[in-house]
Amino acid sequence: MARDGDGWALCAQGHRHWGLHGASGLLAVHFDKDGVPHVLMQQRALWSHHGGTWGLPGGALDSHEDAVTGALREALEEAALLADGLRVLGVYTDDHGGWSFQTVIAEAATLLPAVPANGESIELRWLPADEIGGEQLHPGFAETWPMIRPALPPSVVVLDAANIIGARAEHGWWRDRAAAARRLRDAVETTAKDGLRPPEGFPAPATWFPRIVMVVEGRARGLDPAAHVEVVEAPGDGDDAIVGLVREIRESRPHEQVLVVTADRELRRRVSGLGAQVAGPGWLLGQLRPT
Repeated sequence: MARDGDGWALCAQGHRHWGLHGASGLLAVHFDKDGVPHVLMQQRALWSHHGGTWGLPGGALDSHEDAVTGALREALEEAALLADGLRVLGVYTDDHGGWSFQTVIAEAATLLPAVPANGESIELRWLPADEIGGEQLHPGFAETWPMIRPALPPSVVVLDAANIIGARAEHGWWRDRAAAARRLRDAVETTAKDGLRPPEGFPAPATWFPRIVMVVEGRARGLDPAAHVEVVEAPGDGDDAIVGLVREIRESRPHEQVLVVTADRELRRRVSGLGAQVAGPGWLLGQLRPT
């Protein structure tokens, strides 16, 4: 039911929060040519809860909405911000026990124009991330910002398909490597559309939407991409193609985090030397859902 989320809710900590079904907000971030992140901030109307403070466009979720849908709706209503120029990177959840605020992190290709679109905003302003802080922040945002700040950079997950397929150990996979690669792509696609869980210690939100690139070689070539999985065909050795891809990403977008999924020790050594992080196939396979 539309707009059935408006109202006050009480969390397990005894605090009142706006949003019967929880709330979400949009953290739009743009990285300039030097890799400096700029965040779109909203100064709240004086009549609102914690009026005059700075935070994110956001508000109560309706019962039928997920965090991303609600945050994009609120950003349109409050800041006239269109979703077309945004790519969702992840969702950070601040759980208060029975009530939560979910911050949707989305990368903007440019400093998108944003203006107060209703009476809930005084001003909207793009600020360098390192300038955000102080007493003028909304208390909820001020509490979560130190945890969210390290998770702002976008990420690329590079899959060593041959190595992961071998670790998956499907019966008879070696007889039809193309079919095995297709099954892996489909399983990753099914899981990725709802978000991945990052490896422990990797600076990303718990619900994570990285760009995913699957590198295939040999008889697995000819695989089509999917909506959430890009496919790169190695012209020769797959390891060399992965190293070349990591080098290209690091040179063109040095602020972008790279995670290579492989168990191959020599490949892990090579990509780590280029600044990428690594995870074993078990990290990915442990969260794949059946297709």
